[in-house]
Amino acid sequence: MYAIIETGGKQLKVEEGQVIYVEKLDVADGETVTFDKVLFVGGDNVKVGAPYVEGATVTGKVEKHGKQKKIIVYKYKPKKNYHKKQGHRQPYTKVVIEKIQG
Repeated sequence: MYAIIETGGKQLKVEEGQVIYVEKLDVADGETVTFDKVLFVGGDNVKVGAPYVEGATVTGKVEKHGKQKKIIVYKYKPKKNYHKKQGHRQPYTKVVIEKIQG
């Protein structure tokens, strides 16, 4: 059984036991989080939402929070003596999917 959920402006295909990395959630480590924006539930009986499947939820356990690898943003304009270097590390939340109910 699998589901397609929406979180952090992105859509993810998830299965039970899968580890996913999502945009940072305001939930402490070790707590459970419930995703109620379920777009699709697949398996034996398929349910498609318009836009979301009513009553379908996906629960997971927050394992940790962290930051991704640093990316460098370098802006440069030739012949104008302008250059700007900036780094960015995007925060994330690591979630283990426990149950798909739909």
